[in-house]
Amino acid sequence: MPSVIRMSAPPVRPTVAGGAVVCGTGRTDMKERAQSGMPCGRAVAVRQPVVVSASRRCDIPAFYADWFFARLRAGCSACRNPFNGRWSCVSYAATRFIVFWSKNPAPLLAHLDELRERGIGCYIQYTLNDYGREGLEGGVPPLEQRLDTFLRLADRLGPERVVWRVDPLMISDRLGADELLERVARIGDRLHGATERLVFSFADIAAYGKVRRRLAASGGGWREWTLPEMRCFARELAALNGRWGYRLMTCAEAVDLSAWGIEHGRCVDDRLIARLAHDDAPLMAALGLAVECDGAELFGGTSAAVGETVWAGDGVRVRRVRRPAASGQRTGCGCAASVDVGAYDTCPHGCAYCYATSSAERVAANRLRHAGCPEGGTLTGEESFPDAACGGMKH
Repeated sequence: MPSVIRMSAPPVRPTVAGGAVVCGTGRTDMKERAQSGMPCGRAVAVRQPVVVSASRRCDIPAFYADWFFARLRAGCSACRNPFNGRWSCVSYAATRFIVFWSKNPAPLLAHLDELRERGIGCYIQYTLNDYGREGLEGGVPPLEQRLDTFLRLADRLGPERVVWRVDPLMISDRLGADELLERVARIGDRLHGATERLVFSFADIAAYGKVRRRLAASGGGWREWTLPEMRCFARELAALNGRWGYRLMTCAEAVDLSAWGIEHGRCVDDRLIARLAHDDAPLMAALGLAVECDGAELFGGTSAAVGETVWAGDGVRVRRVRRPAASGQRTGCGCAASVDVGAYDTCPHGCAYCYATSSAERVAANRLRHAGCPEGGTLTGEESFPDAACGGMKH
């Protein structure tokens, strides 16, 4: 049996930069660099995240794990904002924690030792649905294989670092809430002891035109949940949880389900990060957290600081003294600030409900470009940035 990896805090680095900087010290410097011979011929923002998200936009662990770790070793990568099309360089010099998102994170198993050696903490948001009959996730491996991967990751990392997501919950004329709950129950029984959290969300269809059209074309009668249906499902799920003891959470949902012990979740969760890495002073400072030990302030604030307790245990208390803004997230999202390094239209899972995929053709084109430059500065292989722009990035 492989040894359990417990991600300890990395040594304190002399400089830590949170948020974003722009090619050095400010916007003026950014413009000067763009005008002084940069091959890309334009201003490029440089971001130095302490917490990295990999990724809400695509399944980096499943399809691009080798690329991501190559870029981590290189020290930087570049990504395009999916809303305004602007490129930015991401420097990993200050990165101390990574939140992975995946439906098939098996390729991560080969890289966990490297994370430990680099002193970078992590946990995994692992989406594990059962839509095999409906074909909603055409490119994912069989359920049994994904369950096995979940158990292997929990064995390596510990159950606190592998979060089970049932996301999104889909209902239709053919798949009712009762059948869906039975499928969730079967998975929940298999994962008992291998995770501590169950995060779920109800399908958002009307808000995304491409998702609405895709599902309508499938002929499955897919629809959104009514408020009474949400509450009924929550009540039944909470009853099932009596045999599991998971911490139940929703993702970016407005509905209040607290009557059944269900919280509004935070997928990039500063509370969980505080639990896992509270002895990492720069990380706690970047998240706006102060750490106290037996009543004495250690770092991140002042002894007089008063704030919400986000985690306490083993004589340590972590308080929130400020909350850095997390930009670009959906209404109702409670996530802590992070920088996402993924790209739209790069994931071949083929999920019918995915808001980050516009067409299979675009995915195939981006995959082909990536194959031509599998360790290049961009995931899609479509841009090249000079070394000076981001601390050594190059194709």
